Amino acid sequence: MTSAANPAPLWQPDADRIAAARITRFQAWAAEHHGAPADGGYPALHRWSVDRLETFWQAVADWFDVRFSTPYERVLADRGMPGAQWFPGATLNYAEHALRTAEDPTRAHEPALIHVDETHDPVPISWTELRRQVGSLAAELRALGVRPGDRVSGYLPNVPQAVTALLATAAVGATWTSCAPDFGARSVLDRFQQVEPVVLFTVDGYRYGGKEHDRADVVAELRRELPTLRAVVHIPLLGTPAPEGALEWSELTAGEAEPVFEPVPFDHPLWVLYSSGTTGLPKAIVQSQGGILLEHFKQLGLHCDLGPGDRFFWYTSTGWMMWNFLVSGLLTGTTVVLYDGSPGHPDTGAQWAIAERTETTLFGTSAAYVMACRKAGVHPSRDHDLSRIQCVATTGSPLPPDGFRWLHDEVREDLWIASVSGGTDVCSCFAGAVPTLPVHIGELQAACLGTDLQSWDPHGKPVIGEVGELVVTNPMPSMPIRFWNDPDGSRYRDSYFEMFPGVWRHGDWITITDHGSVVIHGRSDSTLNRQGVRMGSADIYEAVERLPEIKESLVIGLEEPDGGYWMPLFVHLAPGAALDDDLRARIKRTIREQLSPRHVPDDIIEVPGVPHTLTGKRIEVPVKRLLQGTALTKAVNPGSVDNLDLLRFYEELARKRGAERG
Repeated sequence: MTSAANPAPLWQPDADRIAAARITRFQAWAAEHHGAPADGGYPALHRWSVDRLETFWQAVADWFDVRFSTPYERVLADRGMPGAQWFPGATLNYAEHALRTAEDPTRAHEPALIHVDETHDPVPISWTELRRQVGSLAAELRALGVRPGDRVSGYLPNVPQAVTALLATAAVGATWTSCAPDFGARSVLDRFQQVEPVVLFTVDGYRYGGKEHDRADVVAELRRELPTLRAVVHIPLLGTPAPEGALEWSELTAGEAEPVFEPVPFDHPLWVLYSSGTTGLPKAIVQSQGGILLEHFKQLGLHCDLGPGDRFFWYTSTGWMMWNFLVSGLLTGTTVVLYDGSPGHPDTGAQWAIAERTETTLFGTSAAYVMACRKAGVHPSRDHDLSRIQCVATTGSPLPPDGFRWLHDEVREDLWIASVSGGTDVCSCFAGAVPTLPVHIGELQAACLGTDLQSWDPHGKPVIGEVGELVVTNPMPSMPIRFWNDPDGSRYRDSYFEMFPGVWRHGDWITITDHGSVVIHGRSDSTLNRQGVRMGSADIYEAVERLPEIKESLVIGLEEPDGGYWMPLFVHLAPGAALDDDLRARIKRTIREQLSPRHVPDDIIEVPGVPHTLTGKRIEVPVKRLLQGTALTKAVNPGSVDNLDLLRFYEELARKRGAERG
């Protein structure tokens, strides 16, 4: 997975592509105007961006023509973490920038959004129409008494109304927060009750997997349990009438009012995102209008190479930060593709069909979807015209080497594959896409601009070519300005700055290679540390799940009271497979030969399924706590799990094991 194993890149951009990339043009311009290095390509630009942090972010603001309603006094008044102070004195508005393309008469009638549901029939919404709806809704929110700093919530799927509501909220200077409608009432309340919204946008239900899912009862419970609500707005996706006392979406968006964009301070709250909340109430992460604006301009406009003429798809829900990231595609004048439905309906290859129908140029999905397509024998380029796709990007978990090979073989040989990694905590990427660099199998291309990403050993020493903690040693504009209901900042500090004071420690194990790429090994708080040899769980999954009999797996390493170490591997089998002696032997041989003899599991245990967070990530730490004897009610927040019954299996296993050992 490093240069020694993969000396030749899987993909290399040609000279024309490098010359045409926006990041290349930015570097030449920044060299002329801000002293950036004209030569040395991306590595030189990245070094400059972290060494000259203030100059770099000033260059980003200038290059993307950020509109400051009042000027900033300096770029970075305090670079301490947490608490860095960006662009003091400046005021601006995120929504104004997201809708700026509507001011261009040559582009105003092009699609800003393309909405697709499970019928796969694309419905465009023009820049002019989106701007009109935002103007109308913002005026109605003000009429309802919504003011800067108030919270506005959405219980909505990935539909155009959600984008309109977010932008209208930002235009007013209020703070947006959302959950997907597949979240149950308890999960939503765990999030929304923390921030006390004054308006709730909600659907009557949603369609998923070819079925209609009514949410009227959940909506009624949300209304009862959110006493701060002044208004509820009904969006009839299933065609039902508005419940008593609710406002109709169509009436609030029928007006012709020009949008009024409230100038707010750079660090004014834009939205609240939530951690998965597997072991307690989800952290309510507050990010700023200015910080997100600059970070997303950089990430989407330079790293993702998006601009006018592009079409940007990412499979996501409104309960995941990737939805907010997707909406920010509007900042670059890109058409954003919104898909509302199952990732695999009517068949596993559904997302590729959507890419064809919408002429997607940047196709974003999960690593898990890529691997599911590989296992299901999907042939995207054989069955679909994907000639418009320039880049396939993946996140959610590390893309295994076989995923890189499959995309290369089954989508296109000349394909830019961008495995990216970041977090809800920054609503961005620490490492990932660079259009001018080669792609090596199993590796993220490089650390992102302005991000001093390092791998540290336990003593705080940077290491190259070795596994270490993912740390960021300088502030990023999109780092949280605070957590909600964390008045002394202690929860924020404990989350990222406890291990290395003043340095962001994210909780992932990574390797930085000698050629500057990054390998992600999984969460460091569930790392397997056997006989002093550390290995990320993602490495185990990548090897084991190549076997056709294994649908999904979960590995846990437990330090035991007697000084021992128990490492079970839980396997969810594919239909028709059996966990017999032959399969057990092949699993062990795979891990021994491909990874490490020390990380062959002590036990291989068949399970009815692998539990996930509501955003689809495997739950490792709560399972570890259950196996250590923690009660289910204390090991996990029930509202954060996709299937609580699966966790009861692990709780019962711990009870039986304790009885046997007792």
